Amino acid sequence: MKRAGSADLALMGGGIPTWLFEKMIKLSLPIVEAIMLEYGKKALLQRLSDPFWFQSFGAVIGMDWNSSGVTTAIMSALRQSINPHAKELGLFVCGGKGKTSLKTPRELMRVGEITGLDGESLTKCSKLIAKVDNTAIQDGFQLYLHSFVVSDEGDWSVVQQGMQPKSSMARRYHWHSASIESFIKEPHTAVCGDNQGEIINLVHAEAQPTQQGILTIAKEAPQKILDEVPRMELPSYCGVKEKDIDLKRLGSILWLAQENEVQQFDELLLLKGLGPRTLQSLTLVSEVIHGTPSRFSDPARFSFAHGSKGGNPFPVPTKVYDDVIETLRKSVSQAKIGINDKNKAIKKLTKLAQKAEANFTPNNQLEDYLKKENEDAWKHGGRTVKGFVKPKK
Repeated sequence: MKRAGSADLALMGGGIPTWLFEKMIKLSLPIVEAIMLEYGKKALLQRLSDPFWFQSFGAVIGMDWNSSGVTTAIMSALRQSINPHAKELGLFVCGGKGKTSLKTPRELMRVGEITGLDGESLTKCSKLIAKVDNTAIQDGFQLYLHSFVVSDEGDWSVVQQGMQPKSSMARRYHWHSASIESFIKEPHTAVCGDNQGEIINLVHAEAQPTQQGILTIAKEAPQKILDEVPRMELPSYCGVKEKDIDLKRLGSILWLAQENEVQQFDELLLLKGLGPRTLQSLTLVSEVIHGTPSRFSDPARFSFAHGSKGGNPFPVPTKVYDDVIETLRKSVSQAKIGINDKNKAIKKLTKLAQKAEANFTPNNQLEDYLKKENEDAWKHGGRTVKGFVKPKK
């Protein structure tokens, strides 16, 4: 099996305010549905196993792009948005954070009863994955989140996160069933995080002799092992900076969002009237749905869709957020009955932004843009954990 990847993230305090989390749930569902309608369930699960896409998705729904809270927010939002429609979607989100993770085996058995899948096999996978990241890989991070997303076709993706309080860091681990060969040899699709020094990794490709050695030791008499024990020696900023973003990509999106540019594209007439600020957010959401893996190398860019609860890079533009939710919800609803005009227009936003990049020269005036965005925040219903933003006098 291959782990899709892993990520090390700063542990940032503070919960998600209810008003923002409710919007995250509402936006998550049409994004998931749009991906599944266009590319299928397998593609959605593959995206969840990609740490760069995962981080970009978190940023576009309003989380701080480099916070460990992205993991909890995404998986909680997906659980609450997908599970009420699980049978219809053919997708189930099991497990979660803390005590909720302990429910995973029971929930997977229930999925088996509903779908006809082998619940015991799914449960075994879940337990093995937790054991690998918590025991076979001894990197100092203790798991506190285990989310298992499975389709009615038997494909799955697992997202886990561990905490290392001393370093104030969290590490996220991604798994994907499509790349499984072995649970004990290079199983991850990704492990996201900064290098914290040397670790014990018993599932590394070069650790096969060590695995055999452990098996040999396990067969030894306990006293012999105990006699050997005494001889053993067992050996994080908030906000967005220019270096975090591909300014060429971001600049083309800001350019495209201008009303006078939108008028030049017949394909976008159905979206005209949303206003340039909403089109900016909708373009970034469109890329989360339709972008290819190489497009997610700068997750911070996606925070320019809806900001964050802490106001970095700017307050959440609640009016814009609601417009995006409603536009995407309607496009998905229409696509389900064969009316794809609006859905195609949203997809076209991604293509036009990418096309614009070819001849676009960024002016590197990120600070000027952020200043304007923050000054205009009140116009868009800007809101943070401190409340709504008021116009500057």
